[in-house]
Amino acid sequence: MENNRLLQIPFKALDMPVKLNQAMLKYIKNYLGNSNDLTTKIMKRHRIFWEDPQAETVRNTRMSRLQPLATWKDVPNWQRKLSNKYNAREFAIKNDCKTADLYWKGSHVDQIDFESLPKHYVIRPTIGHNSNNVFIMKEGLNLFDNKYYTNEEIREYLKLTLSQQPAIEFLIEEFLQNETAEHQILTDYKFYCFNGHIASCHVINRLSPKSGFASFYDEHWNKMPTVHVGYPFKEWQEKPKCYEDMVSKVKQLSRAYEIFVRIDFYATAKGAVFGEFTPTPSLGNHFTSYGKRLLLQHWEAYCKGMI
Repeated sequence: MENNRLLQIPFKALDMPVKLNQAMLKYIKNYLGNSNDLTTKIMKRHRIFWEDPQAETVRNTRMSRLQPLATWKDVPNWQRKLSNKYNAREFAIKNDCKTADLYWKGSHVDQIDFESLPKHYVIRPTIGHNSNNVFIMKEGLNLFDNKYYTNEEIREYLKLTLSQQPAIEFLIEEFLQNETAEHQILTDYKFYCFNGHIASCHVINRLSPKSGFASFYDEHWNKMPTVHVGYPFKEWQEKPKCYEDMVSKVKQLSRAYEIFVRIDFYATAKGAVFGEFTPTPSLGNHFTSYGKRLLLQHWEAYCKGMI
């Protein structure tokens, strides 16, 4: 495995600490890469997407699954609309994908009737990344930080977040059961996609927003070398029952999205369920040399000339 190559440095180098350190640094630099074309391309997209004065207006334009595709695409870099998680839900439904049931949406959090919610539910903001400001609630326990919250504590937290980010709204959604009908943090299936083509599926057994175990597969569930560094490697992952349908839906959404994007799905008791779109994953950082080559090859083959 590529992860174990550090262990293959000759023992004689141990007598020369400076050379050993140089060898290790050279390996790490080669493994993670330095400034490279993939990072440059993704950072360029990030600047074009979000340094535009109209960026937030575009992202926060409320869209509906009932609107024609031409309306979705009525601005340059229209994909920014899909960085709003409510719009992303609507776009997924428009493209015949399943989503979690929506219980409530809005910014007037005093109007949330917590008593009407089931014992298990999820709260997430329409704007954000890295699972920030997300509550995965299981009978009062937030599985993401392993703390209990009262309804009023949640409400006050949401109010504080809104005071800092007034443009966001919150979604309260179904807590999807996994394929064995359990309410646990779901495994992430993150697909790196290029206009209907899948480069890799990044599988993360998540323990919290920033901890878990990961491995990589192709669209046929064949193991792949490490594409992205961020979680400890897991040797084996069980293929989800709905994987073929998941792959089909991911390809369909990728064709609709057109340009490079990471598309997240979940394997649940009701089948493959859409999660979100990520247009600039990790801002192009933390990809291995193999991962960079793989994604650049797909970009050249299937999204040549696209942002």
